[in-house]
Amino acid sequence: MDDDIAQQDLARHELVRLEAQIETLTDQLAWCAKISLAAKIAIGIGALWFVLALVGVLPFGAATFAGTIAAILGGIVLLGSNATTWDQAAAARRETEAARRALIGQLSLRLVDDAPRTLH
Repeated sequence: MDDDIAQQDLARHELVRLEAQIETLTDQLAWCAKISLAAKIAIGIGALWFVLALVGVLPFGAATFAGTIAAILGGIVLLGSNATTWDQAAAARRETEAARRALIGQLSLRLVDDAPRTLH
């Protein structure tokens, strides 16, 4: 009986650890979403700046050309790098959630309706 209680206690501690890891991975995915948005904005601004310089709305020079190319390429690189991080974090979260589900399935839980009735 004591061995069962110790195993249940270990399982609960592991469950808490998995929950914390899932929360960390969820935060990482939220950060990746922000980075992805920033990269897309950089690409858009760089492309818009380039087009406006080509049609003559903005002055076109070496600095303008270098700035637009830097914004576009920087955004593309950031977007690609972020996509890899996003995929890895999402896969890790799926694995951690699967481990949590398996651990919950191993716990001997009782229904609340099975609890002893109290008068208070």
